[in-house]
Amino acid sequence: MKPHRIIGLDPGLRVTGWGIIDSINQHISYVASGIIRTDYSENVPERLCCIFNDIQKKISYYCPQEAAVEETFVNKNPGSTLKLGFARGVVLLAPAWAGLEVSEYTANQVKKSVVGAGHASKDQIVAMVKRFLPQAEIKTNDAADALAIALCHAHHRSTLRKYAK
Repeated sequence: MKPHRIIGLDPGLRVTGWGIIDSINQHISYVASGIIRTDYSENVPERLCCIFNDIQKKISYYCPQEAAVEETFVNKNPGSTLKLGFARGVVLLAPAWAGLEVSEYTANQVKKSVVGAGHASKDQIVAMVKRFLPQAEIKTNDAADALAIALCHAHHRSTLRKYAK
């Protein structure tokens, strides 16, 4: 049976995490993960282009069939919230542009799916991602979060809110 490849994306204007897994029935395996870091000295449109182009490269290279993106929460700072919204829009657009179905999960859904508790800490997420994917080389929390999003999607593929291609 051929594996189903999923890319998980954790949006951020400064750092966007990405993680790719293969899923065959109940077996899940690590493919790759990392971060997309943008240059703070560049203007917002240039940073958004960087995120879009890098996600497109990952999709082209790893050929996932579906994408999962974390829904973001609203910040107290409206400027930061708006910039995060821009990044999130690009993170949703990039896989859709490539023809992938895109699903969204709240942070609590991801944490419950991976850790078992909706208010888990970053350390708990990293520990459980390492437990599910022992071969994963997790260097940042953003990459771990992206893998957790992909794991959540693998566990919940049948009950999804999907965006059309």
